[in-house]
Amino acid sequence: MLFGQDGSPNNYDLNMGRAGEGGWRTPRHRHNFDQIRYIIKGSLPYGENKVLQEGWVGYFPESVHYGPQDRVEGLETLVLQFGGASGFGYLSVAQREATNAILNERGQFHKGLYTYTDENGKQQSMDGSDACFEHATGRKLEFATPRYEDVVAMNPAAYDWIAQDSEGVYVKWIGAFTERNARIGFIRLDANAVYGGGEHPSIEILFLAKGRVAVGDQEYGPETAFEFLANEGPVAMRAVEPTEFFCMVLPKF
Repeated sequence: MLFGQDGSPNNYDLNMGRAGEGGWRTPRHRHNFDQIRYIIKGSLPYGENKVLQEGWVGYFPESVHYGPQDRVEGLETLVLQFGGASGFGYLSVAQREATNAILNERGQFHKGLYTYTDENGKQQSMDGSDACFEHATGRKLEFATPRYEDVVAMNPAAYDWIAQDSEGVYVKWIGAFTERNARIGFIRLDANAVYGGGEHPSIEILFLAKGRVAVGDQEYGPETAFEFLANEGPVAMRAVEPTEFFCMVLPKF
């Protein structure tokens, strides 16, 4: 839906996915970037006896293991992947695909491993993600010391809406993370209320979950995503009808 700038410490990728026929499963693993998952439909088991229910939000910190993960058929999630507080950044989908195309000419990926023949004619194997990252960046894949022990699972329904100074605007912040203050929350607008986008000191991403808004002379409906750069606003977003956004603010570098 949206993507950031390659090479920047808070590069990101926002996507909305639906698990296809048969679903799919991933083993226990970790990443050197952060993730936020918002469960739109269904439920997501993300570890032994750990489940994100419909409507819940999960913060998956860099360097923290999670899984096995089961995505059953019909599961719908909004996923934001972005560079974490360590500053290691995020390798975009476009970068990964281009790199994998090159690596496939020299070896093959199979069941999470990349197998190739080295300069001495010997067959070597390594983790597929490691191989992609190292070829794309020219450096070893590193993991920062984990700042958290586990995934942080949040139930937004348990939080209260807080009225803002602007009439008809309500916010519920459900989490702020690391020294770089990545934030997760929801914004609710009464009909004709106006929210000012882009007033954070880092990138703000809004996902229109319910309702309809007007920005300038354009109207937007559900499942629209907006990006505002640091201190870009205020950009007036007027609710044409009662509206709710899922809001994510990236780490400040």
